[in-house]
Amino acid sequence: MALSAGVPSQILCGLQGGDSRTAAAPPSSIRFPRDFRRRSLVCVRSSLISAAPATGSVAPAISLTDKALNHLNKMRSERNEDLCLRIGVKQGGCSGMSYTMEFENRANSRPDDSIIEYNGFVIVCDPKSLLFVYGMQLDFSDALIGGGFSFKNPNATQTCGCGKSFAAEMTKLRLPTPMSNDWATFDRGVAYGFMLVMLLVAYLLLH
Repeated sequence: MALSAGVPSQILCGLQGGDSRTAAAPPSSIRFPRDFRRRSLVCVRSSLISAAPATGSVAPAISLTDKALNHLNKMRSERNEDLCLRIGVKQGGCSGMSYTMEFENRANSRPDDSIIEYNGFVIVCDPKSLLFVYGMQLDFSDALIGGGFSFKNPNATQTCGCGKSFAAEMTKLRLPTPMSNDWATFDRGVAYGFMLVMLLVAYLLLH
């Protein structure tokens, strides 16, 4: 079940103005209303992070902070349904791609979905979206100003001024190496041909 069921799908801007082509826009925020009994879309916030996990550690495809996990569990318990959180990417926005988040029944997950369990909470993500959000962390703040959920996506190389969309370079996507579970940034020379193929696949899937 989509979070936006019964209400218009609308992305709220966290910032006003700003040049949409700025390479490193200020952090923007996507927010769920605190009284989240209806599945309304949130104001998407994206920010750039560059830190990688310590050597030898294994990072999940998508992770949650404790605050995000607690708030999502609270929202899910209010629904009294067997729900999972679907995180995705859709084409749109001045930077090219926009985040989506919605609760849906776990029985509705598709065979090609990636299923990520994080401390008992289930996240699902389709293959083409996972390519652009691999390594992302979802955070939550209850601040009166600027509160809500926020994405920290290591793949985002550009965000628009209003914070509702982002861009990513295929050659800089953070993915596990073929022979290891550790994070690595693919070497441009070795992965150049592979990335061209993945770029074509992602383009076809997003259109």
